[in-house]
Amino acid sequence: MVDLDLLRRLSEGAGVSGSEGEVAKLLVEVLRPYADSVDRDRLGNVIAFKEGEGPTPRPRVLLSAHMDEIGLLVTGWEDGGFLRFSTVGGVDIRTLLGQEVIVHGTRILPGVIGAKPPHLQSPAERKEAIDGEKMYIDTGLKARDELERLVPIGSVVTIARKLQVLAQGRVAGKALDNRAGVMVLVGCLKELMAVKHKADVYAVATVQEEVGIRGAITSSHGINPDLGIAIDVCHGDMLGMAEDEGYPLDKGPAIGFGPHVHHQLYRALRDSAERVGITYQVEPSPTPAGTDAWGIQIARRGIPTALISIPLRYMHTSVETLSMRDVAETIRLLLAFIQGLESAFVEGLSCY
Repeated sequence: MVDLDLLRRLSEGAGVSGSEGEVAKLLVEVLRPYADSVDRDRLGNVIAFKEGEGPTPRPRVLLSAHMDEIGLLVTGWEDGGFLRFSTVGGVDIRTLLGQEVIVHGTRILPGVIGAKPPHLQSPAERKEAIDGEKMYIDTGLKARDELERLVPIGSVVTIARKLQVLAQGRVAGKALDNRAGVMVLVGCLKELMAVKHKADVYAVATVQEEVGIRGAITSSHGINPDLGIAIDVCHGDMLGMAEDEGYPLDKGPAIGFGPHVHHQLYRALRDSAERVGITYQVEPSPTPAGTDAWGIQIARRGIPTALISIPLRYMHTSVETLSMRDVAETIRLLLAFIQGLESAFVEGLSCY
């Protein structure tokens, strides 16, 4: 159900917020066989539509997962061939030193992030994390004029990281927040090809979630669905975390519950999981926590919204780690929910 090769291509692809073109192009190709239409809107969201069966009006379901990733932006040049940079999205500066990167200028340039080594730091400097302003990207180029020609100001930079297959069906890599959710969209549409469903399904890979939920807001407004489900990641359990701060890997998706989640949708997802034997977790979510769910919920006059999250360790690093089983179970959960969706349920959605 989960195509490891496709997940690898999605993870390793470049798609910093506002520059998602490479990943979007891949998705348009991948989704075409499983949808009646695939388009990109003016903001850059990839929208795949699969028509349901039966008389109109049919329920209109929006599935949303953001395809953008955090990254870097070139802000200047220094003599000796060095690049200065800023961050895009919630980058933890402490994780950058020593990383291999890809500079997306007028042509692709490999680089490394460096700074003054410990041997040359003062005793006070050695006690503190290195500030981002003291880091730089070294491409190996010596001439500043060549660097300025090849790397215009505003060029994006991604971490160079191959997807690593770990033991017990787990994988680690960059941008699994939220290319794993995008993988769920693809898997769900593929599985829907083999079953009957009454609902019209819009699977949207959104842009610019990491800098303000922008793609979810515009796509929800344009599609105007009867209900929406955001697929994202939540914190997986790991050493050093309180028990209530993370969710175990291999225990299935976490179904969100809180003010931005419609109670009837939460119950319907929970019931769908239990009906087909899917292990799931419940994620108390008092705020939208920066997911597409917020953008969907407040679109137009308000859209009933749910949130499903895949447990993920080491969020916003280049070694984000998750379980392939949890991705597969999230696909199964959406498939079960969509297959069981009737117009009467949508008509019965109410405020609470």
